[in-house]
This record gives sequence, C-alpha cells and structure tokens, in this order.
Amino acid sequence: MNQKLLLALITVMSLVLNACGGGSSLPPIVPKIPKITEPGWLTGQFSDDSIYKDLCAVPRIGPDSNGDTFSDAQGSSMHEKMWLRSWTNDTYLWYSEVDDNNPSPFTVAAYFNQLKTNERTASGTFKDNFHFSQSTEDYNQRTQSGVTSGYGISWEFVSSSSPRRLIVRYTEPSSPAAIASVSRGYELKTIDGIDFINATSQANVDQINAALFPSDAGQTFNFVFTDEAENELLTVNLTSENIELQPVQNVKVIDTAVGRMGYMQFNSFIRAGQQGLIDGFQQFVDQGVTELVIDLRYNGGGLLAMASQVAYMVAGSAQTSNQTFETLQFNDKYPNVDPVTGNTLRPTPFYTREIDWTTSQFINDSPLPTVNLTRVFILATDNTCSASEAVINGLRGIDVEVVLIGNTTCGKPYGFYPTDNCSITYFTIQFQGVNAKGFGEYSEGFLPVTSPVFDDQLPGCTVTDNFTQVLGNKNESLLAAAIGYAETGVCTLQNKPANKPKNKSVNENSLHKSGISIKTPNTILDSIKIFTPITEPTEL
Repeated sequence: MNQKLLLALITVMSLVLNACGGGSSLPPIVPKIPKITEPGWLTGQFSDDSIYKDLCAVPRIGPDSNGDTFSDAQGSSMHEKMWLRSWTNDTYLWYSEVDDNNPSPFTVAAYFNQLKTNERTASGTFKDNFHFSQSTEDYNQRTQSGVTSGYGISWEFVSSSSPRRLIVRYTEPSSPAAIASVSRGYELKTIDGIDFINATSQANVDQINAALFPSDAGQTFNFVFTDEAENELLTVNLTSENIELQPVQNVKVIDTAVGRMGYMQFNSFIRAGQQGLIDGFQQFVDQGVTELVIDLRYNGGGLLAMASQVAYMVAGSAQTSNQTFETLQFNDKYPNVDPVTGNTLRPTPFYTREIDWTTSQFINDSPLPTVNLTRVFILATDNTCSASEAVINGLRGIDVEVVLIGNTTCGKPYGFYPTDNCSITYFTIQFQGVNAKGFGEYSEGFLPVTSPVFDDQLPGCTVTDNFTQVLGNKNESLLAAAIGYAETGVCTLQNKPANKPKNKSVNENSLHKSGISIKTPNTILDSIKIFTPITEPTEL
C-alpha cells in the first residue's frame, strides 16, 4: 500500500476512535444557542404588545394543573417588561398618567409595580390601590377550582406590627381549623412557641410567615389562641391542607317582628359559589322570606356576571326586565370597543339563568330562583369590595333600596381582565362600571348614614364588627342591627362612624423588611377581588 495512503487511513481511523470516546484532546462540539435580540426602549414610543407576548426569560413547557398548554417562546426579561409596558399603555384605564420609565434597571415584578398612576383622589387616597400580580398557577387553582392551601382560617389583620393582633373571622367547614374547634373571635398568641404579638427578629418573623401562609399541604405548626382577656382557649397542632372553599355559608331563615328574614354569608364571587347561591335563594323562596340580609363583610369581589345573578335573585324579573345591571367604560382609546375581547361594548344585563362555568361559560336554560324584594340589607366592612359593591350599585340603579349595615365599603368601582404572561397573571385596572342611572363614582366606598344626601351614601347603621358572636347568630352585632332596622326603621344599634383607612394598598403581599411587621396577605388575593366579565355569554 502507498505509504501516504496508509498514513491517511491511520489518521482517519484515529479520528473515528477519538469521536467514539478515545482520549482526544479536541474540544467537544457545543450546539449553538440562538442569540436573543433584546428589544430597545425609546421614551414615548410603543409597539403593539403582541410583539412581545409570551416571549419569556424562562418559557413554560408541558400542560399545567388544568391541562392548559402554553405558547411561550424563548425571550428575555426585557421582552416581558416591554410587553407589560405596551399592554399597560393600550388597556390601562389611566394610561396617560403612567410614567414611561426605562425598563432596563427594573426586575419584571418591580417594573410592573410602578406601571400605574400615582394620582390621588380628592380625599388624598391613591386613585389606584388595586394593582397586583400573582402566580398563574395559584390564580387558576383558587378561582377555577375554589381550592387553596391552608388551615381553613379567614384572618382579620388588626395589626401586622408589634404589638400584633390577628383574629379569626371564620373557618371553612370541615377544614383542619374547624375540626380543631378554632372559632370566630379567637386571637393568635404563639406559633411554635414564638411570641406572635411581640416577636421582632427577622428569623422569628420568617417562621411566623411560613406558618401563617403555608406554601404546600402537609405542613404542621403549633398554634395557641386566646380570648380578648388573654385567657388561653386552645392549643392545637394544625396541618395545612388543600382547602375547598365554600363561598356560601350559614344560610338560614330568622323569624322577626316584621316577618321571615333570610340570611346568607357570601364570601367570594368565584365559580364554586354559584350552586350555593342557587340553593340558598331557593330556600328563601320556599320559606317565604319577606326580608333579606346578605353578609358581604369579607367578600372582596369576584366575577361580574355572578354579581349580576345575585342582584337578579334579589330583585326578580319584574324589576330587572329590560334593565341594565352595569355598563363598562374603558379608557378613551376605546369608547365603543372592549380592548381585551375586541367586541363592541354592550351593557351587562341582569342574568336570569345559571352560567356554565365549567366549559363554555354560556348561560344555560336553568332559571335562577328569586325572592322578588324591593329592599335588601347588606352587611359590609372595608373588606366589602368590587363585585360586592357592584351588587349594591346595580340594585340602586333600578331603585331597589339597599340598607347598609356595618361600615364604609372599600371603594372599587373598577375592574380588570386577569392576563397571563410567562407564568404570572397580571391585574391592572382596565374599566369602570356604572349602573343603569349612569352612576359609578364610589371610589371612597359606600357609606351607611341616617339620612343619605350624596350618591355614595346609603341608608343604614354604622356598627363595629366585634367578633364576639358567630356569623349568622341573630345576636351578632351587624345582623342584630339589620334585624332592629327592619323592625323599627331606625338604627337601634349604632356606633360612631369609624375613620376609613387611607391609602390602604392591596399590593401588600411582601414581607416588611424591617423584621417588625409580619406579612399581610394581598387583600385582593385573600378575598379574590377579581372583577371579570365573562366572555360575552350567549343566552341559549
């Protein structure tokens, strides 16, 4: 064989062996990763948000817990921020009041947090206290399935900084807390031996937060509860579970001097609540109630269409026929078109039938029960918000008398379409709702007064939520005041009006870094202040 040919053959064989794992000193072949071109920012110039949508620093793969797949593609955090910027400029109700800051120095979360107006109302409160985001997975789990991880306790955060005060509002039926006999009015004293009231170190505060807000099911912590006199009432180990929320509780009929009064505790306008509402109102119909109390004191809102259903079940067909429950108003770029759905704007009617929330979100053929009343009592606090206030405003728009018992509502005549991008669901104010009379300016909340003068004032009684009686007990302060008003026409139980907290931001879902204050839950998340129109339901 030719010597040169033999040398060439040996060289080729050597390369083959080295490629198969021989001791080659050649560098490995590394696949090329496409270079991501970062979008640029120019002040005052906005591209269509669709250019940046679903371009993620960490794209999702595979279906989520609901079986949904994603259209995520490889992008960068700058793509995510530029999408937020363009989306805000297009759909935010007060887009012209948002500072167009360079996104580059911000994290995605920090950039979103500042994409809102900093203007204030006449009383000095921020115009937008309802701007927040959360994990899409968490949002879907709670709003679609009505499930949340925890012990089944609804907490009243009286004070998050030392000396702290945390009171049990109520517990979910059959939850770990309910089974352990944790009751309304119990106050938290210690967690795993840590002084909840006075702890100051960051380590202790972190432990407290981990126990109060368990990230998963199966976590066990020791709780000690006391009464107001600090007498120890209960020491118990609580293990977190995935709690199936029951938005409707304590449905009952109470005999009063003016007839039968229906009572219903309604905690959240989420999909899981529809059947409980139907069953509750049917019970009121069957037992012939002539007065009605809906307890919305802890109801932060929810689905706008469900608010319409509730209003219809109160008022009935005669008062709601051909009437408008609410009309949505978007920013001045969209006077006639919904910027999210692209549909021509049309008023939200009073929905008279069930909604199929599981699949089509269409209205079906099953009629809703109704008590056909011209007056309703609403029990309220500053946690009564959004869709709860829409029920009040919608009924007043057709001249149903709403008597407000408790305190000033939170003041949220606004709403949004929760929008997912790159595993985060964002909530930014996109519309304001007005009733059939064109009224929707109750951003300071609805206030109970003896003699109403202004449109955001309602007849009623200012009464403190005092936690000494279980909800639904006729001796509980707010319900007792409603019964007294129904029987006498005046406030037999009345407190001085409480000062409504100013600048109560709902974007509080982060630990105060001082180590002094505990984490307070985002009140939107805690009460589901989701005020979302369903996608143009078709009446079948």
